[in-house]
Amino acid sequence: MDNEAEPAGRIVVGVDGSAPSTAALRWAARQAALTGGVVEAVTVWQYPPAYGAGLAAGGFDFEANAAQVLTQAIDEALGTERSAEIRPLVAYGHPADVLLKAARGAELLVVGNRGRGGLTGTLLGSVSQHLVQHAPCPVVVIRDPAGATSG
Repeated sequence: MDNEAEPAGRIVVGVDGSAPSTAALRWAARQAALTGGVVEAVTVWQYPPAYGAGLAAGGFDFEANAAQVLTQAIDEALGTERSAEIRPLVAYGHPADVLLKAARGAELLVVGNRGRGGLTGTLLGSVSQHLVQHAPCPVVVIRDPAGATSG
């Protein structure tokens, strides 16, 4: 992920298929359309913790599944008419680490206030909290539009 030659206006958005991340993708695409930027939609995958302990995945392709989640989230958030360029990226690793690396040289990093692993009722998930504290660019945190974090 060499982002040194990227044009100004690159917006990185973390996407995990949750309602807040879909809202974040929608917001990032609108912002990119307004500013003439591009959106780098990033989905991160990992092997489950028990996978290395002998859990048989039965041929399950974690990376392909992550790519499918990303494609579905892009389609759900933006439909077929896209007012900004969307660059999908599927990467292996810890979400915070991958997003921090992707955000190098970006104008903005956009995430939902909590993702799939978030606890209902929390205002900010652990990944978004870490990103707010350590990102190399401004961070926009988008709340769950359905209000699922209100309790």
